[in-house]
Amino acid sequence: MHVVWAVLLWPSLLIVCIPLDCKDEQGSLSRCPSITQEKLLDRVIQHAELIYRVSEESCTLFEEMFVPFPLRLQRNQAGSACITKALPIPSSKSEIQQISDKWLLHSVLMLVQSWIEPLVYLQTTLDRYDDAPDMLLNKTKWVSDKLISLEQGVVVLIKKMLDEGILTTNHSEQSLLQYDVQPEMLESVMRDYALLSCFKKDAHKMETFLKLLKCRQTDKYNCA
Repeated sequence: MHVVWAVLLWPSLLIVCIPLDCKDEQGSLSRCPSITQEKLLDRVIQHAELIYRVSEESCTLFEEMFVPFPLRLQRNQAGSACITKALPIPSSKSEIQQISDKWLLHSVLMLVQSWIEPLVYLQTTLDRYDDAPDMLLNKTKWVSDKLISLEQGVVVLIKKMLDEGILTTNHSEQSLLQYDVQPEMLESVMRDYALLSCFKKDAHKMETFLKLLKCRQTDKYNCA
């Protein structure tokens, strides 16, 4: 039933996701004078929502296709090994409520940038699965592409809201060092499962941070 629903939903995702990048005639990111800060934030949130939704579908589909049932509980333990664990990202509700708008935006950007390379890697490893369905491959490719678009949108939003440059991280390169050795098939399945689970968790963080930022713009004193 979940697979049928996903097939029906998939074309609509491609239609409603509006491009985020805003480029001048030279092809570089500008400050997007043609779009208001409010509308840009709305588009960024829309992208984050769709990325999280598709990541959730991808994780469920992968689990149903490849993960033996007794091992599915290990997904709950994946958070301790997530590649973004070392990032200075707030995790508790109280920490999130206390950080500034600036740090909310930079936290989203750090998460996005840290996942770009791992998702490219994930596409490569899924291609090696003999029976990986096209839907899973397409969803992973879609998320990877839209994550780059989300990065562009967040960069422009930082320039608009904070009038400053951006932070860059090297965490994604460091995280890929552990993937050089070819593992056994079950080990590969569980590693990719953990990767999808971690990304789904971080995609939810991106969405949550951006919605909190939106709330602060409209109702500063009543944002839970």
